[in-house]
Amino acid sequence: MKRIIFYLFSMLAVISTLSLLPYLKEMPSWYLKNIMIVNCALTGAIGGLLYCLRAVYMNKCVKKNWDEDWAVWYFLRPFTSLISGAISFIFAKAGLLILDANVSDVGSIYGYLAIAFIAGYNVDNFLKKIEAIAKEVWSVEKSNVSKDI
Repeated sequence: MKRIIFYLFSMLAVISTLSLLPYLKEMPSWYLKNIMIVNCALTGAIGGLLYCLRAVYMNKCVKKNWDEDWAVWYFLRPFTSLISGAISFIFAKAGLLILDANVSDVGSIYGYLAIAFIAGYNVDNFLKKIEAIAKEVWSVEKSNVSKDI
């Protein structure tokens, strides 16, 4: 468990450093042109890390059912959250993903970051939402994994 906690906090430090990098160092123009997707990916990863950290204390301290078999999940979850955060930006930018919230400026940076955080925090429901959009817009059937859940 200690190695998982160390890993999660190390990932948080790396992601925090990456998010501050454009303020600390001059970045290439191609990077700055794509800064929103990078920020959404990093915000999704932070959402996933928060979920993982919460899962550690819930499973170890509250429920008292810590299981080392879940270690792979703790190591991979931040990456699935990072990817979900990036994908959420693409779907939101395309106008295919809009939260049912009363937002004055849907195109604002905070709107994209909020969607990315939610996508990273709750990857499973985000992927179900993406599959529902794909089915409605392009008549794509749900994947076998979603059918099992």
